[in-house]
Amino acid sequence: MILCANPAAQFQSHQDEIEEAVLQVLRSNRYILGAEVDALESEFADYIGTKTAIGVANGTDALELAIRALDIGPGDEVITVSHTAVATVAAIEAAGAIPVLIDVDPVYYTLNPAQLQEALTPKTKALIAVHLYGQAADLDAIEQFCTKNKLFLIEDVSQAHGAKWKGKRLGSIGHIGCFSCYPTKNLGAIGDAGLVTTNDSKLGNKVRMLREYGWKRRYISDIAGRNSRLDELQAAILRVKLRHLDYDNSKRQQLAEQYSRALAGPKLHLPVTRPNSEQVFHLYVIRTGDRQQLIDHLSSHKIQAGIHYPMPVHLQPGYKARIRTSSNMRVTEQLAEEVLSLPMYPELSSADVASVIEVINSFTSNTAQV
Repeated sequence: MILCANPAAQFQSHQDEIEEAVLQVLRSNRYILGAEVDALESEFADYIGTKTAIGVANGTDALELAIRALDIGPGDEVITVSHTAVATVAAIEAAGAIPVLIDVDPVYYTLNPAQLQEALTPKTKALIAVHLYGQAADLDAIEQFCTKNKLFLIEDVSQAHGAKWKGKRLGSIGHIGCFSCYPTKNLGAIGDAGLVTTNDSKLGNKVRMLREYGWKRRYISDIAGRNSRLDELQAAILRVKLRHLDYDNSKRQQLAEQYSRALAGPKLHLPVTRPNSEQVFHLYVIRTGDRQQLIDHLSSHKIQAGIHYPMPVHLQPGYKARIRTSSNMRVTEQLAEEVLSLPMYPELSSADVASVIEVINSFTSNTAQV
C-alpha cells in the first residue's frame, strides 16, 4: 500500500536521534516548558528569521492566542478563506471574533486579494493569510491591503514550514506567524504541538503569558490566559526534525518535480508554484472532474489519496449559519469537488511515485478515449 501520508516513516528515518532525545527528557525530571522548549523556541526563531518563537499546544491554539494577543475579540471581524482546514476558522471563533470568509484564486488556491475590499467593514481588525499546501499566499497584495486599512496580518503557516516568499521564510513577514506541528506536517511532532513567531517582542511576550494563565510570575495572572503549554517530549522531537527540515523539504520538491514532469491528461490540473516563492509541497494537489473514479482506480492499485478539503468551511453544518462570506465563492466550491492529494512525504520512494504516475496516466488515457 502506498500511503498518502506516513508519519511513522518520518520517525523511522530519524529514529535513533528521536529516541535519544526522548530518553534525555524522560531522565530529566522536567516535562513541560523546560530546557527543550526553550531551545526549540530559540532554534525555530533563528530558522524562520524572527526575534522570537513561542511553543504552544497545537496549531489551532497558535492562531487563537495570536488573535487574542492582538486584542481582537468579541464584535471584531477577521478575514480569511473558506478553502482551508476548519482549524483556521475555529481559532477565530475561539478568540470570540467573527470569521469573514472569501474565495481563493483559481491558480494557486490561496486568498483572492480582489475580494478583500468587499469583505472590509469598520469591524475588520485582521486578515489571516493561509499558505495552503506548502506555498505562499499573494503577500504583496495582502500586505498592501493590510497597511492601507491598518489591519493586522496573521500568517497561517501550518502547511508551509520552511517555505519562502521573496527569499524570506513564511512566518516572518506578517505581524505574527502561526504553525501547526501535527504529525503529518512538514515539521511534525509525534502528537500535537504548535509554534508562534513574531518580530514584535511585546506581542511575543503576550502570547507567552496567554499560553499559561496570563502569568508573568508563577500563580499571578496579570491577564486572562489559559493552558496551551508545549511539553518537553514534543519539543525534543521537533528539535531533531528541525535539523532535517530543509533536506526533507528538498525531497518533497524532488518528488513534486517527478509528478509534474510525468503526469498527463487533458482533464488533469497540476499544481503551479507562485513566482517569487519557494514551495515546500506539504501536499501535492491535483484537480480533476473525475475525482471519485480516479480515487477508486488508485485504491484498486493499493494507492491512497486524500481530499484537502471536501467541504468548504462556509458550507459546513456547524458554521454556515454563523459566518459572513463574500458574494462569490465559485472557486472554493469547485475545488471542493475536484481537488485530490497524491502521496507526498520525504520517505516516499521515487519508484512509488513512478507507480502512482503510471496508474494515473493509465486512467487519464482511458477516460480521454471515452
